[in-house]
Amino acid sequence: MIYKFILRPVLFLFPAETVHHWVMSFLRVCGKIPGMTSLIRGIFNVAHPGLNRTIAGLTFPNPVGLAAGFDKDALAFEELGALGFGFIEIGTVTPLAQEGNPLPRLFRLPADKALINRMGFNNQGVEAVVSRLKKRSGKVIIGGNIGKNKMTPNDAAVNDYLACFRSLFPVVDYFVINISSPNTPGLRELQEKEPLLRLLQSIQDENSTNTRPKPLFLKIAPDLTLTQIDDIIEITIECNLSGLIISNTTISREGLKTGNDELAQIGAGGLSGLPIFQKSTELVKYVAGKADKRFAIIASGGIFSPADARAKLAAGADLVQLYTGFIYEGPGLVRQINKALVNG
Repeated sequence: MIYKFILRPVLFLFPAETVHHWVMSFLRVCGKIPGMTSLIRGIFNVAHPGLNRTIAGLTFPNPVGLAAGFDKDALAFEELGALGFGFIEIGTVTPLAQEGNPLPRLFRLPADKALINRMGFNNQGVEAVVSRLKKRSGKVIIGGNIGKNKMTPNDAAVNDYLACFRSLFPVVDYFVINISSPNTPGLRELQEKEPLLRLLQSIQDENSTNTRPKPLFLKIAPDLTLTQIDDIIEITIECNLSGLIISNTTISREGLKTGNDELAQIGAGGLSGLPIFQKSTELVKYVAGKADKRFAIIASGGIFSPADARAKLAAGADLVQLYTGFIYEGPGLVRQINKALVNG
């Protein structure tokens, strides 16, 4: 209540990316104050055996995670974990640092409870991320979301993914292959059957050289055709992936309350939040029906309440992730969802 009616109105007076940097800095400061992380954990964490989920050989303390994009550079993963998340996904990380697209590149659509972003995989590069994750306490499950640098052509993309995979392997618990962001030119072309099969098989071959391979997930767009989705399901099984993350942002602007003039002024980018809830949930249901438990599903897209999380799980998801709902509803949303799941 304090967040939604006092803090959020103030924060929303400022540019979205500026506020994000403030929040991350605040979390890092909290992490340096003795006892503060434990205090935050005591307020927000819901510990109950009924929340435990074992997926792809990993035991998650609860099924509510933070999606990639919030902590791109692993700056505050311990502090974010203290807010009650069962897992934190860092990234998207690329081999080399890159600035991403020009500012402004993150926009709020309050009338739709949505965001539009065209960040462009801005990050400090994989080695900077590895140096921070080496210091992790091990209290929170960490996923590594990996991508390619903007200047890397698609026919050489596998080299970027493998470079990130090798560097991050010792310091993350699972991997997510991101080929579905709309903000890196040509990236979504890697979702086509042949290039996707080659990419995933190469990464899985590298993974299998390790004594204990890491779970691999593929993050897909909600804008795929059913034929493309069927191909991805087939490839997921063929390459023995642990599962799919459904879904990334959409390039669609259909059915928004925000006016066309404002949308035109904002321009290109991926839309997240409440408007993609139904579309992504239907996609979860479709994939779950086709997959028949042969791989796991992590659902992301428009979760703003316990009821939304329940709907994703009922559609066939094993875990859920928050991003835009976390920004609009505040940190209490994680606790609300977990308490609701405990109470049945």
